[in-house]
Amino acid sequence: MARLVHLSDLHFGRTRPELLDPLVEAVNGLSPDLVAVSGDLSQRARPKQFAEAAALLDRLEAPKLVVPGNHDVPLWNMLLRVVHPFRRYREAFGDDKEPKRMLGDVAVIGVNTVNPHRHQRGKMEDERLTKVIRRLEALPEETLKIIVMHHPIVHPPGSDKEPMDGAVAAARAFSRAGADIVLTGHLHVWGAETFEMPDGRALLFIQAGTGLSTRKRGEPNDFNLIDCSPGQAEVTRYCATEAADAFVPAEPEQFIDGAEGWVKASDPEARPVRGAVIEAAE
Repeated sequence: MARLVHLSDLHFGRTRPELLDPLVEAVNGLSPDLVAVSGDLSQRARPKQFAEAAALLDRLEAPKLVVPGNHDVPLWNMLLRVVHPFRRYREAFGDDKEPKRMLGDVAVIGVNTVNPHRHQRGKMEDERLTKVIRRLEALPEETLKIIVMHHPIVHPPGSDKEPMDGAVAAARAFSRAGADIVLTGHLHVWGAETFEMPDGRALLFIQAGTGLSTRKRGEPNDFNLIDCSPGQAEVTRYCATEAADAFVPAEPEQFIDGAEGWVKASDPEARPVRGAVIEAAE
C-alpha cells in the first residue's frame, strides 16, 4: 500500500497566504509516502515565486515528485521563453522535469506536458510519449502505474480550455501500455472518474483543483489523498474550510481494477464514462 498526496496549481504570486500553514499541517499529518505536484507552482515563473514554492515544499516532510505547468515558463519575457523556457524552474526544482519514483509495487512517473510556444494549451510530443510508454512497459505487470502531468487528457463538460495536443493518442497509448491512474491539474476543478478507452482498458483520471490560488473557479482550494495498491485506489478530497483554518476530508471514493479496467467499487458493473475528447476523435 502506498499513500500519495496530490497537490496542484499552487500559483505562488497569487496565493492565499492564510492557507499555507493549514496546508502544511494537513499534508504532514497524513504522513504520505510521496507528495506529487502536478504543475503551476508559480503564477508568472518569476524567481521569487519559485523560491516561495520551493520553501513551501521544503516544509512538507515526505519526498516530492514535481512536474512543471504552463505557468512555470515565462509569459512576458519572450527571449527567455523561447531560448531557456525552463531555466528558472530548473534552478528551483532541479533538472529532471520527468522524475520517477518507486513506492514498493507502485510506480509514479512524471511527464512534462508544457508547450513553451503556447500560453495555455499543453502538448504530448511523440518523443515524450514514446519515453513514457517505454517506462510503463519496463515495469512488472503487477505494478500499479501512476502518471503525473499538468494538462488533463479529458476535460469536463463546460470547460473553456482546449485539451492538449496529442491528448487522444496519449490516452490510448497509456491504456495499451498498462497505465492505471493519471493525476493532473490545470483546470482548477476537482474530479475522480474512470474513462473507457475504445481499444484498451479503462483508466482512472484524478484531477486536483488549486491548492492555494485565489482563482478558485467556484470551488474550494483542495488537494487529494490517494491510498493505493495494485488493483485498488481510495481517493479522498481535502478542502479548505471557509475560515481558511484547515483542510478537511470529504467522503472517500473507492475504485478497483476490473475485467475491463478501472471502475467505481460501489458499482463495479457500471460502464466507465466515455470521455468527450476520446469520442470526438472517433
